[in-house]
Amino acid sequence: MRNRDEESAEQTETDAERRRRRAQFLRDLAEARELRDRVQPRRAKAARLRHAMRMRTFRW
Repeated sequence: MRNRDEESAEQTETDAERRRRRAQFLRDLAEARELRDRVQPRRAKAARLRHAMRMRTFRW
């Protein structure tokens, strides 16, 4: 019985660590996108327009 409790505690810690790493990765990714948009404004504008067009033509 004790073994299961230990495994459960380890699994919970592993999940928490994975969520922390994922959150950090997503923050870094957003920061990189913002930097790229500042450095290449024309490409960023074109990407925004393409995304807007995709969203307008998307059918629910």
